[in-house]
Amino acid sequence: MKRSTLAAFRMNAKIFSAVVMVLACCSSLAAARSPKALKSLGQGHRMTSVYNFEDGTGFVADLELIKRTEIYGPDISPLRMVVRYDSDDQVHVHITDSTQTRWEVPQDLIPRPAVPTLALKGESNAAASNGRQLELSYTVEPFGFAITRTSTGECLFNSTPPIDSKTGEAGFNSMVFKDQYLEISTQLPQNNSMFGIGESTRPDGLRLMRNRTYTLWATDMAAYTVDVDLYGAYPFHMDIREGGATHGVLLLNSNGMDIYVGEDLLTYHVIGGVLDFYFFAGPSPLAVVDQYTKLVGRPTPMPYWSFGFHQCRWGYENIDDLRYVVDNYKKANIPLDTIWNDIDYMDAYKDFTFDPIRYDENKVREFVEELHANGQQYVLILDPGISVAYKNYSTLERGLKDDIFLKNEFGNNYLAQVWPGPVFFPDFLHPKATSWWTTEVADFFKKVPFDGLWIDMNEASNFCTGSACSFETSSLGTLGMLRGNDSSNDQCILRCVNGTSRFDNPPYKIDHVGTYNNLGDKTIAMTVKHYNGALEYDAHNLYGLSESIVTQKALQTVTKQRPFILSRSTFVGSGAHTAHWTGDNKATWEDLKYSVVSIINSGMFGVPMVGADICGFAGNTTEELCSRWMQMGAFYPFSRNHAAIGTDSQEPYLWESVAVSSRKALGLRYRLLPHLYTLMFEATKSGAPIVRALFFSFPDDLETLTINHQFLVGNNIMVSPVVYPGHTTVNAYVPKGTWYNLFDFSKVTSKGERFVLSAPADSINVHVHEGQILPMQEARLTSAEVKKTPFTLIVAFGDASFASASGKLFVDNGVDLEMEVRDGSSTFVQYFAERSLQSGSLVGRVISGDYALEQGLVLHNVRLLGVAMSPSKVFVNGQPIAAAEQLKYDANLASVEITGLNVAVGKDFEIKWESQESVGWASQ
Repeated sequence: MKRSTLAAFRMNAKIFSAVVMVLACCSSLAAARSPKALKSLGQGHRMTSVYNFEDGTGFVADLELIKRTEIYGPDISPLRMVVRYDSDDQVHVHITDSTQTRWEVPQDLIPRPAVPTLALKGESNAAASNGRQLELSYTVEPFGFAITRTSTGECLFNSTPPIDSKTGEAGFNSMVFKDQYLEISTQLPQNNSMFGIGESTRPDGLRLMRNRTYTLWATDMAAYTVDVDLYGAYPFHMDIREGGATHGVLLLNSNGMDIYVGEDLLTYHVIGGVLDFYFFAGPSPLAVVDQYTKLVGRPTPMPYWSFGFHQCRWGYENIDDLRYVVDNYKKANIPLDTIWNDIDYMDAYKDFTFDPIRYDENKVREFVEELHANGQQYVLILDPGISVAYKNYSTLERGLKDDIFLKNEFGNNYLAQVWPGPVFFPDFLHPKATSWWTTEVADFFKKVPFDGLWIDMNEASNFCTGSACSFETSSLGTLGMLRGNDSSNDQCILRCVNGTSRFDNPPYKIDHVGTYNNLGDKTIAMTVKHYNGALEYDAHNLYGLSESIVTQKALQTVTKQRPFILSRSTFVGSGAHTAHWTGDNKATWEDLKYSVVSIINSGMFGVPMVGADICGFAGNTTEELCSRWMQMGAFYPFSRNHAAIGTDSQEPYLWESVAVSSRKALGLRYRLLPHLYTLMFEATKSGAPIVRALFFSFPDDLETLTINHQFLVGNNIMVSPVVYPGHTTVNAYVPKGTWYNLFDFSKVTSKGERFVLSAPADSINVHVHEGQILPMQEARLTSAEVKKTPFTLIVAFGDASFASASGKLFVDNGVDLEMEVRDGSSTFVQYFAERSLQSGSLVGRVISGDYALEQGLVLHNVRLLGVAMSPSKVFVNGQPIAAAEQLKYDANLASVEITGLNVAVGKDFEIKWESQESVGWASQ
C-alpha cells in the first residue's frame, strides 16, 4: 500500500495516524474471498485531497480511480466522500460521483440531515471528538476506511483489503464504483454474531449464516419459500461481539443488492445508487435500535384497539359471513376486537367499491355500526392497482385527470395486471398522489366508516412481465372474474413486450428469488418512470413505503385519528408509518417456527407492530397446530388469524380444544394490554421492539444468541411456545434469574440453563423475570371493555441479590394522533418497589395523571412475587388496610396478594408492608 501519496497534498499528523490505524485493523486477518468477488475489478481508488470541517465534525475527500476495468460496466471517477460524525454514537459515510447526481433514497420518504456539498478548509477541532464512541480512519492508496470503537480500539468495519502474507494477494476487491455496480467489503472477526438483513424467511434461525448470500429485492413470493428475497428490503444489520458489545450498520440504498456473509468478510454487491453508510455505536442491542430509528423514523403509534385479537379470511363470501363469525366468537367466549375483509368485498376487485349484491354498502355500514356499538372494529384491504377495464369508475377517472400513474418508457400510462384485470399503478412519489388518494379514501369512508386499511400486493405485484403491455376487451372474458375457489385471475391475459434494456437485465445479476430472474419479473418493469423521471429500477424497493406514507396522511386527514395501516411491502423507515405482517405463510409446524424469527427481525428493523397469519394462510391447518399457534400468536404484537380462499375454515371456535387454548392465551394477552400498549409508547420514543430476541435483555449470555423459537415481550416477559407436534413439554432456555409463570405464579430459578417445562395441550409457558412490575387489567372480550376494568400490579422480586423492581404504565384514549405524555390527554406512571426480608414498599410516581383521573381508573390489586414471609402489616398511603381478607399469603409460591385497594391510577401512592415471623394478622 503506497504511502508516498501522503506528500501529494497537505495532510496533518492525524491523517497519517488514520492510515496506520486501518493497517493495524486489517493486519490480523488472512485473505478471504467472496464467490461473487473473485473477478478482479481493478486496484480501487486513491485519495487525492482532504478538507476538514472547521467544527471538527468530519471531512470531505476526493477519490480517483487507480485502474479502469470494464467488468460490470465502466468505472465512475472521480468520487466524493463525505464523513460526518452526526453524533457521538453515529458516523455517516457518503460516497458518490463527484460530478453527476445519482439516485438516492428521497429525503421526503426518509427525512435526514442533508449531505454537505461544500467542506470548509481548516484544522480539526480536537475537542469536538472527546465524547465520540466511534472513530473513522482510512488508507490513502488503495483507498479504504475503518470504523473503530474508541473505548476498546476494536475494529468494527474495515474496507481495506487484507494482504495474504504468503501470496501477497488481496483478500477481496478494493471498493468498486460503477453506474450499475457498487462493491465494498468489510472484514469480520470469528467471534461475532450478526442479525438482520431482510426480508426473508429463515429456517436456520435468527443469526446470519456464514457463506450465505442475502438478496434484497421486494418480491411477491410466498413467505413459506425460504431463503429468498421477500416483500421488503432492509440493508441493516446488528453485530454482537464477545461480551455483548453491539453495533449496527445501515447502507441506505434502495437499489437491488446481494449481501454476502462469508467466513471472515461481508460484501455488498449493489446494482445502483450510492454508498450511504451509517454506523451506530450501540453498545447494546436496544441502543443500536434507538440510534437506527432516530435516523430513519421512530415507529408510529398504533391505536389501542389494534392490540386486541383480529380475524380475517380470504373467502368470506358476503356480509352475513362476517356477522356469523363475530357472533360465534362471542358465543364461544373468545376475545375479538376486529373483523377483516380481504378482496371478497369489492365489486369486480376494484378499489374503493363494494359488491352491490354480496356486500351491499348499506348493509356493510349497518354491520360496522353494530361493531362500533360493541367496541369492535372493521378493517379492509386495498391493492395499489387501479382497474382500467370498466367505464364510469371515478377513482380511475380522477387519477387520469391528475395524471398520477406510472409511465412506461414511451410516456404512456404503464399497464399491468392484478386481481381486477388490467390496471394502472399510482405513482406514490408524485406530489399529487396524496391529494388524489386522500379523496378516494374520504369518499370510501363516507360509504362505510372503516377503522383501518390493509395495503397489500405493493411490491408491486404484477401478474404479467413486460415493459409495455396492451389488452383487447374481448380477452377480459377469459379472465374469469369469478368468486369462490377460482383464483385463476393470476394468469396474465395482456400482450406484453419483455424488457431487454440494461435495467431489466443489468450487468450484475442479483440472486433474485434464487434464480437470477429478470428484475421486472412479475412486477413493474424496470424502465417504468416515476415522477421527475426516477426509474423503477432505482425506486422499486420503495413502492410499499411510499404507499404507506400517502395512506397514513390520507387517514390522518380523513379520520382525524391515529391511523392503523398494515402493509406487506416495507423498507427502512416503514415503521414510522405502518404495521406489517409476514405475508403468505403456510399451515405447517415449520411456518409456525419461522414466524418467531420473522417477527423478531421486523422489530429490529424498526417495525414493532408485526404478526404472522395465525394457524397458517395457505393449506389446511390441523386442530393441534391451530391450538399451539393460537397460543403463540396471542403474544405477537399484531395478533390475527387469517386463511386463504379454498382452505378449510380455521376460526378458533371450530374446535373445542382450540377454543380452550384461545380463551386461556388470549385471556392473558388481554390482561396484559396495558403493558403491550406501554411498550408501544416506549417504541415511539426509542424504537424498542415490542417482541425481542432473548439477547436484547441478555446480550452477554452467549447462549441467547442461539435461541430462535422463544422470545421476549418487552424486556422481561419470556414466551416459550410448543413448536413441534405431539409435544407436551418445552425444552426451554431460561436466562439467569428468577422467572414466574404468569398463569399460576410458579417460579423457575436459573443460572442460565435449559429446563424441561410442562406444556399441556391447552397451555403455553409465559414467564416474567425478576425486577419487573407489570400493570394488568381484567380479561374481557374486547379491548374497549378491558379499558374500563380495575388495574392489578404484578411485582416480581428475585432472590436476596435482586430485591428491587420497576415498571411503567402509559394510558390515553387510544386514538389521538400523537402518543405523548401530556397533561389532560394521558397518564404516565412509573413504579418502583424494594424488598428486604421483613419489609418492603411499592411506590407509584405520576408524571402526568389527568386522563386516568377523568376516567376513574383505579388500582384494586397488587401481587408481590418473591416475598419470603407473610406481611403482618400493610399500609396504603400511611393508612393500614381495612380488613384481614384483603391480604392473602401463599407460602408455596412466596406470593402476597393485596386486594380491595381503591388507589387512583392518576395519583402518587405508596404501599408499605412489614413481616414478623411470630406475629400473625390477628395480632396486629
